[in-house]
Amino acid sequence: MSYLAKNYNRKKISFKYGKGSYLYSSDGKKYLDFVQGIAVNCLGHANPKLVKTIKDQSKKLWHVSNAFQIPEGEKLAKKLCQKTFADYVMFQNSGAEATEAAIKVARRYFYSIGKPNKNRILCVKNSFHGRTLATIFASGSKKMTEGFGPKVPGFDHFVFGDHKSLKKKITKNTAAIMVENIMGEGGIKVIPDFCLKELRKLCNKKKILLIADSVQDGVGRSGDFFAFEQSKIKPDIVPIAKGIGGGFPIGAVLMNKKVASGMTPGTHGSTFGGNPLAMAVGNAVMDIVSNKMFLKNVKNLSKYFLLNLNQLKEKYPSVIKEIRGRGLLIGIQLQKDQTKFIKKLMDNRFLTIRAAENVVRVLPPLNVKKSEIDQALKIISKVCSELK
Repeated sequence: MSYLAKNYNRKKISFKYGKGSYLYSSDGKKYLDFVQGIAVNCLGHANPKLVKTIKDQSKKLWHVSNAFQIPEGEKLAKKLCQKTFADYVMFQNSGAEATEAAIKVARRYFYSIGKPNKNRILCVKNSFHGRTLATIFASGSKKMTEGFGPKVPGFDHFVFGDHKSLKKKITKNTAAIMVENIMGEGGIKVIPDFCLKELRKLCNKKKILLIADSVQDGVGRSGDFFAFEQSKIKPDIVPIAKGIGGGFPIGAVLMNKKVASGMTPGTHGSTFGGNPLAMAVGNAVMDIVSNKMFLKNVKNLSKYFLLNLNQLKEKYPSVIKEIRGRGLLIGIQLQKDQTKFIKKLMDNRFLTIRAAENVVRVLPPLNVKKSEIDQALKIISKVCSELK
């Protein structure tokens, strides 16, 4: 009997340890892991530099309150700001916390300039921004919000790709538009660069804020440090998490100077956010992932992976409908429900995870080897041949 709550439908498998792109199960089997904690372990399992960083920092200081200065956090915030559009950073523990804080930052900004009625956030219907009460209603998903009423107010929604609907939904009370640059849970749907540019222009015209949710696609996952960088835009607020900790719980909200002005002492807090142990790990991740050559290699590996996946799509059109994604945030949309496909991959010792629209999410570590991609392609091809 398990005393864990039943809110997860867990697979009947557990793991003893991991190394790089691989997990080793309790019964001694070796699995190629292209879930990596759902795009979290950006440097794979048990990365030597991260292990050493945690070991060294754990001997010095784990946690102090944000009532005091935390030099490791100051250092990481500086790296993030120097690498990105941001002027200020506010550390959290998770993606849900980061997106919730991003909503607070947007609302607080307008309150601070004497416009408290500008407090509604416009989001893509059936997007994913976390599982707190506010973020599930921000996502606009009937499935996620069912049973959790009353509805948290303050959110409006438009359909992905429906630009006319988007413009009509902007009112005098709209504070911000919040979008995922690449919809992860929603089926690995990439917002085209020209759309992001138009979103930025629209926000400028309407004098509202742009929140670019980069929790899943950020920190190198797209091949750029942030996916929106390819469109040459600068958002106002960016929540991040997942990859920035390389497996250690870290979230953050990045802000420009304008919106950060509203976040005065006492407006937000996080007991564990920005603790020395987490910040030490974040600094180690940044030292690796922010390197230009590292990101160039992610793009090269992505190009190779996507090219070969599209060849499999051409070979097995009755199985694969579309290949989606950017960088190493990849989706294989199937013609039929993905449950059987994912199980067959797992039977062949290859781990993936589902997303909406019959999509199989493929999320290798960013330092994956080409030979490991070849191994994945070989297994995917085998399963396609069995299901055609």
